[in-house]
Amino acid sequence: MTGADPAPAARPGAPEPGGHVIVHGLEGLGLRVVEHLVALDVEVVAIDDGARPGAVQAANALGATVVQHVDGAAAALDAAGLREARAVVCLSSSDLGALETSLLVRRLRPELPVIAQMRNPAVARAMQADAGVLVLDVASIAAPAIVEACLGAEGHGLRVDDEVVQVRTVTAPRDGALRDLYGEALVPLGVQHAALADEAVVCPGRDLEVRAGDQVSLLGTPAVWREVAPEPAAQTEATGARRRRTPAAEPTPTAALRRWSRAVLAASDVRLRRALLALTGLSVTAVVLLMVGYREADGTRMTLLDALYFTAETVGTIGYGDFSFREQPTWLRAFAVVLMLAGVVLAATTYALLTNLLVSRRLEESLGHGKVTGLRGHVVVVGLGSVGERVVESVAATGTPVVVVERDEDNRYLTQARAAGARVVSGDATLAGTLELVNLDRARAVAVLTADDLTNLEVGLAARDALGARDDVTVALRLFDRRLAGTVRRAFGLTDVRSTDELAAPWFVGAALGLEVLGTFYAGDVPMLYARVQVTPGGGLDGARVDAVTGRSRVLAVRHRDERSAHRVVRRWHTLHGGDEAFVVGPHEELLGLLRRDAVPVDHAG
Repeated sequence: MTGADPAPAARPGAPEPGGHVIVHGLEGLGLRVVEHLVALDVEVVAIDDGARPGAVQAANALGATVVQHVDGAAAALDAAGLREARAVVCLSSSDLGALETSLLVRRLRPELPVIAQMRNPAVARAMQADAGVLVLDVASIAAPAIVEACLGAEGHGLRVDDEVVQVRTVTAPRDGALRDLYGEALVPLGVQHAALADEAVVCPGRDLEVRAGDQVSLLGTPAVWREVAPEPAAQTEATGARRRRTPAAEPTPTAALRRWSRAVLAASDVRLRRALLALTGLSVTAVVLLMVGYREADGTRMTLLDALYFTAETVGTIGYGDFSFREQPTWLRAFAVVLMLAGVVLAATTYALLTNLLVSRRLEESLGHGKVTGLRGHVVVVGLGSVGERVVESVAATGTPVVVVERDEDNRYLTQARAAGARVVSGDATLAGTLELVNLDRARAVAVLTADDLTNLEVGLAARDALGARDDVTVALRLFDRRLAGTVRRAFGLTDVRSTDELAAPWFVGAALGLEVLGTFYAGDVPMLYARVQVTPGGGLDGARVDAVTGRSRVLAVRHRDERSAHRVVRRWHTLHGGDEAFVVGPHEELLGLLRRDAVPVDHAG
């Protein structure tokens, strides 16, 4: 299962009711955090530390105030109104920038919540332990969704109180209402109608009618899933057109021989192939001439086996003395000279090239560079950044073989990938030869996780083209931009597209506002948020009915004040009271708004 909480659910402390939030950095994730905060009617001041063109204009268009980072972090923070701020979110494009800003804020305003993105784990641990900065790791947050797309036999796991539940996407087997198809024990989270590829119904009621072929995302305990889908590996588990996870058929002996022959040819040096061809030609010629021209004193000729034997001992310079050319015709003795000299040269050349091949291949395998000729059912990870390294470790931990394709041979994460048991192939994954090298057609999935959206899309399309009509190999793409991710799903049919910014942004927003986010994941194509709401006495949710506050969200369980266990069956007429604890799942914007509403007094909730 892939759904352990990917990052600490710690709250940085209750922020002050008023004040604005400072977001340092507008690269991708920073802009998405700004968008979430503005949607929650929170005043935002963004510090631009050199974002891509258009980010500043986008932040201004959202309603945020943007100041430039030109005279150092101190001047930028002062211009952003640090004295009146309620929280600072550090999303600088570099760890050094995030470190500088976080420590400076901690020195100037020690009581202020500071949330930072930090890629270096050692620095992150030090910042949390020594400086009191809440550090969130985007790789830890996003990796489970990628792993789920690659391995998703058991879906995404969430912990509700003390119980684990799973989210899976299955195909509706026939027309009917969700209640009739899946009963009351499974909670519907999303429906993607096959006829309406661009629209998804989020958190529908159980009376919603679906048609055969529609994709339905549901949540339930493992025991319930075993009853509803006793063979989850045979279920259609992907979003949209998610492929069936049926294993490839066992190869026949003839097919296996052809495959291994191709593998040997691909692995051997062209000089070795030429030497072997010349040695084989010489040996065949010798066998034919010996069978035709060699005669013993009594007139008997050599048999085929005799000719093979004599050729092998001559080329091998063994010479047992059981055959002799002394009494043979002149032309045959002349050929024997040629056979001995040419045989020695070709045999020595072949031995040298073969030894070089074996030694070099052994060295490559020991370093993790060996070709993936015999591997099957593996996951190919293209691009080894912080997210890729976390995906490699998570997939390898399940016992699934992992092959990494990385262009940079000096990548800092290569040692960790090899330590996790991954095989590493250096090359460009956009080339058909590289994809053939990693045995893509026998892989279980390929996860494309480079740091560039265009490269990821190019590799994803190259993998799709290489697979052709094959639909049992998942192609999972990491894209930063959520709008591009949606466009790619619709335009190219690559359904397993995950936006890391979309997955990570709610964690930073929740931490900045003192909200308790527990997880982010995808239900079908829809990014979802899972959170715990501690109903504030006198807050906006105190005394509210579940059906009046949830909308497109779902309350999975409620634990009443002074009760130790949570109630898993929550009806729409259930009333929330101050001190209750509710576990809620829903779309990002709506659920963040619900969490925000709880902090607003009742007389201001309308």
